[in-house]
Amino acid sequence: MLQSIRDRTSGIVAGFIVAIIVVPFAFWGVESFMTGGGDPVVAKVGSEKIKDSQFRRAYEQRYQQYLQLMGDNFRADQFDQNRFRQSVLDDMTQEAMMRQYANKAGYRANDALLFSQLSSYPVFQKDGKFDTETYKEALARQRLSPQRFEAQLRESLEIDQMREAVVDTAFMTATERQQLMQIAGQEREVSYARFDLAKYEAQLTVSDADAQKRYEESKSQYMAPERIKLAYVELSPDTLPAAPVPDKDVLKVLYDAEKDSRFTTPEQRRASHILINFGADKSASEKKAEDLAAQLKNGADFAALAKANSDDAGSRAKGGDLGWLKRGQMPDSFEKALWSLKSGETSAPVETEFGWHLIHVDEVKPSTVKPFEDAEVQAELIELYRNREKQKHFQELSDKLEQLAFENPASLDVVAKELGLQVQTTDWFTRTGGEGLAANDAVKEAAFSAEVLKDGENSKPLAIGDDKLVVIRKAEYEAPRQRSFDEVAADIRTALRAEQAKAKAKADADALLAAVKGGETLSAAAGAKGIEIKDVGALRRDNREADQALVDAVFKMPRPKGDVPSYGEVTLGDGNVAVVALRKVSAPAADNLPPEAGAQFNQLAAGEEFQAYRSYVASQVKVKIVNPPQAETPASPDQ
Repeated sequence: MLQSIRDRTSGIVAGFIVAIIVVPFAFWGVESFMTGGGDPVVAKVGSEKIKDSQFRRAYEQRYQQYLQLMGDNFRADQFDQNRFRQSVLDDMTQEAMMRQYANKAGYRANDALLFSQLSSYPVFQKDGKFDTETYKEALARQRLSPQRFEAQLRESLEIDQMREAVVDTAFMTATERQQLMQIAGQEREVSYARFDLAKYEAQLTVSDADAQKRYEESKSQYMAPERIKLAYVELSPDTLPAAPVPDKDVLKVLYDAEKDSRFTTPEQRRASHILINFGADKSASEKKAEDLAAQLKNGADFAALAKANSDDAGSRAKGGDLGWLKRGQMPDSFEKALWSLKSGETSAPVETEFGWHLIHVDEVKPSTVKPFEDAEVQAELIELYRNREKQKHFQELSDKLEQLAFENPASLDVVAKELGLQVQTTDWFTRTGGEGLAANDAVKEAAFSAEVLKDGENSKPLAIGDDKLVVIRKAEYEAPRQRSFDEVAADIRTALRAEQAKAKAKADADALLAAVKGGETLSAAAGAKGIEIKDVGALRRDNREADQALVDAVFKMPRPKGDVPSYGEVTLGDGNVAVVALRKVSAPAADNLPPEAGAQFNQLAAGEEFQAYRSYVASQVKVKIVNPPQAETPASPDQ
């Protein structure tokens, strides 16, 4: 059913469309595992190899999505690049592992299921229905070939089948639900005495000798990393002037070239169908289709028969309605029958690879052509002409940018003058990146490459996003250096005061804990030391308002014995130390479950069972990390 779509679709493409439609387990796409080349193998997953270039593409895609998600909250200095790389690699190996196991286990997604899934995505729909042109344009914009995308989606659906086989059969017994509900709903009444580190720090001073001693003992902790400033020029279509409006003759030539694809609405037919799958007995299914055709000839309602008999899950509930169809969307035999009917007519049984179809034409919408003189057509032609001229101009300037940057490696001045660009400068940034342009991975790698950093030459043009090019060069550079004592003295004093304050607070908390365990009440023992008691009240495990370290500690403490509280000590999330009193533990009645609890607990069981299933799959499909991906560490200028 998809061959016609493939035949009418062309383009070279990327995997972002998958993120748009949120296909489970297809985030990185099979394209990552189907390219060849001689680049190093990062990991082996069963029979597949993940190459370094594939990993880098996946990393860059996820990094860009992370930047978009964080927006202005992104902090390059707090971004853990190694941890992020490991997360990307884990996702890639897990997808490959699940895909291989699903294939080995015999899960398959046929064309009917694939087409049904494609048709459900709003990104491929027009007026609420799947539309071939919309599908083609969406893929072309994202540079994803239909064959590659459909293969990726098919494998995702097969993994989904495997997942659903586990999660849809998971359940908990009533006893398990009751026990879990009692644990989840348990409440613990708590109060605590807090030892405020800020009060201790205010009473402490750090001598110059102590600070100097710490500096000498740990100089390696006070190194300033190498950093760089870049000079760069930026070329973007957005900055190019719009082309003048062309003559009517030019627009007419453009109109004639684009009329069929852009300004013509082809004939459309709104159709419904009843699908009878072949099943185990093809002749029996044909007999059923013929019986339904006879009922229709005798006046039976098509929609009612479709709801009762059609094997097409996607259209059955809608009375077989397939929406508006254009030529090229359906299998040849289906299409031939559809376009031979008049509005209101129903076909005899039609055979396709999916089964027997009874096709009914509900309405016919004839082909229309927008005339050249139409104001909207004129506006669209002018915009199309200008966009093409701008892209043409941009490509010419791109070629010239590359040539000038190569021919004048020691400066950007000639490049800027010849192309009418401005030489700009970034702020200082390190190998982990910085703000704006310095957050881009390609820029970071080029900035610290031997070509730019050691040789002091212009970089080759770097693609930033889909339609922007930059050429960078070193403006200023600082090698790694030892920070002087004067530079870090304030930080050292702050750290020493914090350490000493925590030690004093811990000692006082230990003394208070010993006192209450010796028989004193928390209020009396704390009052004697001038420490305020805070009554938290009842806490549950899922409490998100209270200090999480406090909640975790409280639910690890032993139950109180009678009226005697249970005591413990905890370092709170803000670093302060507390002595905690657990006064009471209560739980909901075992039979007091809300109506929705059963479904929620079954979902919980499903998640746990699928996690265990994934662990089993991991034991069957071996993963070997051959060359763990690392951040680039190019040669320094002094080497």
